[in-house]
Amino acid sequence: MEKELKQNSSSCLKIVLFGPESSGKTTLATQLAAHFNAQWVPEYMRIYLEKKWEGSKKTIEKKDLLPIALGHISDENRRAAQTDKLLLLDTNLLQIKTYCEYYYNGWCPAQIIKASQTHHYDHYFLTSIDVPWEKDNLRDRPDDRDKMFRIFEQQLIINNTPYTILEGSKQERLTNAIAIINTLIKHK
Repeated sequence: MEKELKQNSSSCLKIVLFGPESSGKTTLATQLAAHFNAQWVPEYMRIYLEKKWEGSKKTIEKKDLLPIALGHISDENRRAAQTDKLLLLDTNLLQIKTYCEYYYNGWCPAQIIKASQTHHYDHYFLTSIDVPWEKDNLRDRPDDRDKMFRIFEQQLIINNTPYTILEGSKQERLTNAIAIINTLIKHK
């Protein structure tokens, strides 16, 4: 695992799926990866917490945040080294930062804040909340989706990040995302 939150340089096009819980990020990441035969980075927070919660109390503590961020960047760097074309990320450190600040009243580890401001991604797809909320063992805020969507979009605006809001059916989202990625590939 990485010892710091350093993003290794790479020549691949990096696309981040970004947005509130249960807004279709993982579904879209897997669809896009299949369509483009591309590498994708699963949401490390989910992997970490599911392992941590096996047979124990289901809580996330402040001490979990840095290991989650380190695990994510380790996976991202490993997968980016395996391609020079396209890398799809089911969330990134800016997503972790946004959730930290939301759940911990504005607090987030300084290392995550700094890394989220210095890492580079070519484009973000902000997934809308116009899909039904689906309960699972990590999702806990079905009534906060609209508020969270606005918070996520504000993060992209504050960071002057190129993004597209994806909404509509799974097929509409996929079709729009494919068209945007094809354009980005042509201009890379």
